[in-house]
Amino acid sequence: MNADTPIPFRRLLAVEARKLVDTRSGKIIAVVMVALVVASVVARGAVVGPKLQTLVGTAGIALGTLLPVLGILTVTGEWAHRTALTTFVLEPRRHRVLAAKCLPPLLAAVALSLFAIVVAVPATAVVSEVRNMAANWEVQPLGLLGWTGGNVLVAAAGLALGALLLNAPAAIVINFSTPVLWAVVGRLGSAGAALAEWLDLNTTATPLMRGDMTWSEGARLAASVVFWIVIPMAAGLVRVLREEVT
Repeated sequence: MNADTPIPFRRLLAVEARKLVDTRSGKIIAVVMVALVVASVVARGAVVGPKLQTLVGTAGIALGTLLPVLGILTVTGEWAHRTALTTFVLEPRRHRVLAAKCLPPLLAAVALSLFAIVVAVPATAVVSEVRNMAANWEVQPLGLLGWTGGNVLVAAAGLALGALLLNAPAAIVINFSTPVLWAVVGRLGSAGAALAEWLDLNTTATPLMRGDMTWSEGARLAASVVFWIVIPMAAGLVRVLREEVT
């Protein structure tokens, strides 16, 4: 290939997608997420019975916890291992590299959501047979679609935080401490409750994941997405473009 010929984006995307499972941390997180999805669905079925929609939603606990970590490690990995220099020498247009890094975790969020649904179907049937109970197969398509969208949003929030900080430990600590901080803020009077109502992504995404979002709830979700994803990612892009690589 000519030195002036740009690397096809599909090749960058394939390389970055492979890095999700090539690294030790990526393999561990992938295995743990799959195992937790299966375990949570089975355990929930044993407790609440054969209710398909409930079992699918239970898998969101594991995905909502680990998908942001996957996003953080995807963006920060090369900076931590000092391989970013090699990557940017091969492809000096850093925005293309960052775009290629962001897409695989988002696609992984969709794939894992579909996997949870696939696991929940036979789990519902097995629980129904074992407990001799009628299975509840009712699902809300908009709810499942919104639930999948919520998983994509938490992965995107992890990507944005990782791009902003370029430091995995700091980003992971902030990610896990944020729900606690918002719980505190929400109890600081009416002003704190209003802030949490508009800017806490976990709160604003709940109607989306239920599939019954109203226009006002959509406005709150949009505000939190701008606050937690759009602004940090834009600032992170500027930092990635300007950061000195050693």
